[in-house]
This record gives sequence, C-alpha cells and structure tokens, in this order.
Amino acid sequence: MILTITLNPSVDINYKLDQFSLDGVNRVNHAGKTAGGKGLNVAHVLRQLEEETAASGFLGGSLGDFIRKEINNKGIKDFFVEIEGNTRNCIAIIHEGKQTEILESGPNISQKESVDFLERYAEAVQQSRYVTISGSTPQGINDEYYSQLIELAHKFHKPVLLDTKGSLLKVTLQSKNKPYLIKPNQEELGDLIGTALTSEKEILSALQQEIFQGVEWVVVTLGGKGAIVKHRENLYRVRIPKVKVVNPVGSGDSVIAGFAAGLSRGFKEEDLIKFGLAMGTINTLEEKTGSIDVNKINWCLEEMNVEQIVQEFI
Repeated sequence: MILTITLNPSVDINYKLDQFSLDGVNRVNHAGKTAGGKGLNVAHVLRQLEEETAASGFLGGSLGDFIRKEINNKGIKDFFVEIEGNTRNCIAIIHEGKQTEILESGPNISQKESVDFLERYAEAVQQSRYVTISGSTPQGINDEYYSQLIELAHKFHKPVLLDTKGSLLKVTLQSKNKPYLIKPNQEELGDLIGTALTSEKEILSALQQEIFQGVEWVVVTLGGKGAIVKHRENLYRVRIPKVKVVNPVGSGDSVIAGFAAGLSRGFKEEDLIKFGLAMGTINTLEEKTGSIDVNKINWCLEEMNVEQIVQEFI
C-alpha cells in the first residue's frame, strides 16, 4: 500500500474559460469539483495505476464529508482525522493558456487534533510500503511537522516522497531525517537556495549544495522542457514528448504518483525516471485534475529520452 498525506485538503473547483474578464462577469457552463489537494491528486493517479492506496490528513465539515465520499467511491482507504474546522475550497481558472488560482487558507488545527493525527499516521505507516507527503500545512501546524512525519516513517523503515516548497521544504531538509525523494520545480529550487536559476548549468550546480545531502532522489521539473534528476551522485537530463496541454493542474502530483508506483513495482534508475515523468506528461492531456489515460503510458515512455550527464562537464 502507498500512503498519501494531504494535511490541507480541499474541494477543488475547476473553471475553464475561453477568456477571463477581470472586474467583469464570467459565466461557466460546467464546473468540475473533485476531492483535491496535492496529496489527493497523487492518490487519484495511484488508483488509476491500480495501486493499493490510502489517504490521510485533516477533514472537517460538509466539504470534508464530500471528500470522504469521493475517495471511498474510488477505493482509496480512509485514514483521515476528523476536525472541528471546515475543509477549504480551492478554485483554478483555466483561461487563454494561463492558470489563475484562488486558494483558501484552510482550517486552524488544534494541538489535540495534531496529536490525534500523529497517532493515526503511525498506524497507517506501518501498513504501507511508501509514503507521499504533499502540499502546504494548515494553520496551527508548524514547519517542523513534516520532519516529525518523516521521523515516524523512518522508525518503521518507510521511504517518504515529499512535494512541498518554501520554508516548509527548507526546514524539512535541514532536519536530520531526510525525505527519500523531493520534487521542486525550477523556481522552487531557486527559492530554496536563495537565487534565481536561469540555465541548466546553474541547476546542476545548485544540486551539489549540502542541503541535498542524504536525499536519495531530487527531481527538478522544468515544465515542457522535461526535468533534471539527481539520484545519489548520478545526474540525468530528461526530455519529454511535446504535447498540446489541455490542463496542467496536478501534473507535479502525477509525477510523485508515478515515482511512488514505480518504486513499489521495483523500477530502477532510468526506468523509474521515465515512469515518474510520464505520469506528469499524460496528466496534461486530460481536462480533469490529477487524471491520466493509462492507455497512453507506453506511448509516452517510448517518446521520452533520459540522458546521463557526465559530471566532469558540469
């Protein structure tokens, strides 16, 4: 089983418009509503890959009930902790090749609720092979909380795939308990080391910094340009097939799902890289957030190119 953690889940509302009128009226014929948050997107893709999947985090109110019903219908095991506050809404507006997001901050988690979650999490971790932790934390949860989750996973010898950013990622990487894999994009990597990265050479140089010591995999996604991947001391350049993007929302989460599923299936090095990045690519071809067409996997794997970067030329 793969356990996905979404501490700050949401009901994701997706509006698709030909044009977005600022300070005007925008009418939408169809609004897609799904159980969302980055970790739940991971869970959705894992289920489409027919992986045994569980989800955990905090849920409350009628929107929390909506999410529980959605994941149960999809065969995702429910390890969520009930809270007094209300789960949030998050809105994504897709328009003119752009994506505008309106994200509620979410509920305030009490001390008791945070402790209750740790107990529930420890129970779920013991039943899992891999753990994914994604996204932001709700109010009341400090930046050290992810380090606690990784420490608990390490206690039971379970690798953690982490997808977050900013101070939360930095604090986690500075702790003694390291995630097995992280997935910053180019901008997030620059924020992490304190300087904008504008070239492949700068990205490769950044990956040599001490903050990444002890992290088995660092996957730097570059949008349509592919990715730069570091596995231990090996570096790879990944080129993905050019596609007509329908909806990019959830592509990073799909990459995490692909790596988690690939690890669970025993994939190594280049095969694992291809499988992980392929999920992100084929997600962009679907209108629904965090969704893939499994019939396109083999095509995408065949079109993908992974090239090892010789270190003396860095």
